[in-house]
Amino acid sequence: MADRVCVARIGAAHGISGEVKLWSFTENPAAVADYGPLETADGARKFMIEALRPAKDHFVARLAGIDDRDAAEALRNLDLYVPRARLPAIEEADTFYHSDLIGLDAVTSDGSQVGTVHAVHNFGAGDIIEIAPLGSGEPMMLPFDETTVPKVDLAAKRIVIVPPTKIEAHEARDEQD
Repeated sequence: MADRVCVARIGAAHGISGEVKLWSFTENPAAVADYGPLETADGARKFMIEALRPAKDHFVARLAGIDDRDAAEALRNLDLYVPRARLPAIEEADTFYHSDLIGLDAVTSDGSQVGTVHAVHNFGAGDIIEIAPLGSGEPMMLPFDETTVPKVDLAAKRIVIVPPTKIEAHEARDEQD
């Protein structure tokens, strides 16, 4: 999957003529229609966006060959991908595709492994990384910012994290000074 990037997810059918709700994961959400055919995870099916219009918190899309509500509903929760080569190169430092972060080891500044980056979410207030802990336990959700994730090293396949308790202790120490 490293050569492909998830750029959208199909939601429920919209209306009766085959349109679907579509959530875009691209930096410019409307650009999802510019990347050519979108593919399923296994590459078995391809979809062309024929029309795209904004809705409240998503888009409404018409996909080529999807002409009725039943066909649209059958696509619900389907993630759509494009080959990485179709996406623009990242030119800014400290900018990453979410797919580059997933699977990286999450370590503290002293090198202790905490877990693995399981997902990157954005609920509207910035990116959140989800770290699956070593062994068992609840996933850790952390803001993906310079304070909490001061270093991303793609070559070493790891990120350095500052857990919230360490951030709070550091801020308390700063207030005392």
